[in-house]
Amino acid sequence: MNATATALNIITWIVILLAIRMIYRKQEWRPKLWKMLIVVFVGLFSFSINLPFFDQQVKLAILPLGVWILYGLYSRKNEGESWEKYRKYAWLGFLANYLFLAMSILSILLHAGIYPKNDIGTYISEINGAHIIKTHPSAANLTLDRHLLMSQIDNMKYEPIYSDEWYRETFETSAEENRKDERFPYQLTGINSKWGSGVHSLILVERDGKGILITTGQEQFYFRSDQSFLKEGK
Repeated sequence: MNATATALNIITWIVILLAIRMIYRKQEWRPKLWKMLIVVFVGLFSFSINLPFFDQQVKLAILPLGVWILYGLYSRKNEGESWEKYRKYAWLGFLANYLFLAMSILSILLHAGIYPKNDIGTYISEINGAHIIKTHPSAANLTLDRHLLMSQIDNMKYEPIYSDEWYRETFETSAEENRKDERFPYQLTGINSKWGSGVHSLILVERDGKGILITTGQEQFYFRSDQSFLKEGK
């Protein structure tokens, strides 16, 4: 979970607790604290559907399953533990689902604004311990020039991925498996993404030292620099 989502979840629970407090103070008959919290928690249970939003899934509550369970339980109780006493807390729990939904949407929008997907700075922020490792036999004996990479980061251009063209270049130019040149034969390790982004990615470096392919759990992003940030190894 990223920092934006964590902060908004905390705010959501604070709002829920404030709503509980407001209901509690207006009641003449006040339930025990632990029972009240359990009722709100059970009220959260619902039949939900997942909806796509900005390449992510958000949950929309449809049926108040928790409220129905609590109604069935407390409608049979005596006057001291009647449904009417707990009804507002149960519905508060169900309605909290929509507050979580609103915060999820807000979190996605804020995260997209603060950590743009097409900005390489989202994925590569701290490179003091960065280095490259060979991932293919065709990789030359090169090392990473950290200073040059850092100077190029802000100027790297986001470009489309030419999957078909790259595939043909890699697999159709040579019939011999051991002579194929991998387009991204290096992996960049020892880097950190921007603080709070929560991004975990695999970063591959193009054989000319100018391109970077970033793979997250769902997407790939390709960036190009004007200069190669690889140099002859010792």
